[in-house]
Amino acid sequence: MHLVETMAYVGQKPWHGLGNKLARQQPIEVWKQQAGMDWQIEEAEVRYVTGSHNIGAINAFPENKVLYRSDTKAPLAVVSRRFQVVQPGEILEFYRDLTADNGFELETAGVLREGRKFWALARTGQSTLLRGRDRVDGYLLLATACDGTLATTAQFTSVRVVCNNTLAVAVGQGEGAIKVPHRSQFDATQVKRQLGITVAAWDGFVERMKVLCARPVDPDTAEALLRRVLTYAVPNAAPVVNEHAVAGVRALYGGGGRGSQLASSRGTAWGLLNGITEYVDHHRRARSDDHRRDAAWFGEGARIKQRAWEEVMGLVA
Repeated sequence: MHLVETMAYVGQKPWHGLGNKLARQQPIEVWKQQAGMDWQIEEAEVRYVTGSHNIGAINAFPENKVLYRSDTKAPLAVVSRRFQVVQPGEILEFYRDLTADNGFELETAGVLREGRKFWALARTGQSTLLRGRDRVDGYLLLATACDGTLATTAQFTSVRVVCNNTLAVAVGQGEGAIKVPHRSQFDATQVKRQLGITVAAWDGFVERMKVLCARPVDPDTAEALLRRVLTYAVPNAAPVVNEHAVAGVRALYGGGGRGSQLASSRGTAWGLLNGITEYVDHHRRARSDDHRRDAAWFGEGARIKQRAWEEVMGLVA
């Protein structure tokens, strides 16, 4: 089952092999069309029928509204009257000046869950080589959902080229994400201004990655860290260690993972972090590749990676 409804990309085929391949440097209008983001979210009053179907009365529920697609008229969500919609096209428009003037380049964009969630991901042009061979590129992810499951979120992300692992670029003590809840108007200019503060975050992130590459980790420390990070919640009880996940990451870190034999990774804190991110992005149990990617960007997978980042940074504090 695919969560991805429509998608466009440049470069390598994406994780599920779907989508429309574009040549580089396409205009935003082409992206909107090819990514399936050239429709609008429309709003209507919620109505319901009381009594029998033939002669029932039609009543209004003014506190809420129905969101639906302009192209197919398919319903998307019932939300509060105060819910501020962000249109699919706005997500791509956000990148118009960044791609024209700031050297950003769109790489993937698309629609998930029949139109309820949509995203775009662009390279920032920032890149570093760790220990001469391990390349990590900077990206900016912008995503939103119209069903209340995700605030409009702008997130600096790094992608490790050898294995396509994604990791949120932490900004200072924060998560590196700017979130605009749907009760507020999404102001692209203001979000870019807030992000502007954090473009400098890339340099700090590179320094931290280099420190992790230089930090050897003995097997006992690695095992203890994995057992702190890879847990799952149990109602009314302490979190339980996910033994399947621990074994999976141990194998990836021990040489099975892509890039695990590079000098930057072998026996280091950076290698341990990438064992966890590779597990979350590519191997963690999920209903489909799409569900895994969705969780790795926005859900439980993202939270696991954030915990892992905090734990490995604790090793070098």
